[in-house]
Amino acid sequence: EPQELGDIELFRFVNPSGLESIGRNLLKETAASGQPVQAAPGEEGAGTLVQKYLEMSNVQVVEEMVNMIVAQRAYEVNSKAITTADEMLSQAANLKR
Repeated sequence: EPQELGDIELFRFVNPSGLESIGRNLLKETAASGQPVQAAPGEEGAGTLVQKYLEMSNVQVVEEMVNMIVAQRAYEVNSKAITTADEMLSQAANLKR
């Protein structure tokens, strides 16, 4: 049988950008963020709560794949440049002998 355990309280801040990140998706109030203001779900700029729903991804998959490919290509180019520089230094050292 379902049993009510309590209410989930939502709070908002005058300056959400002023909150301090303390890791693991947790934020801490600071002087810059202002005091927390309790708000009812869906009112006064507060979020909403919906039972048995999953949050949609907040990542643009295609954009992130493109970024990953660009980063991989940059890594390949840098790796090749380092290998070439190492070979050139090795040849220069052999010329000295």
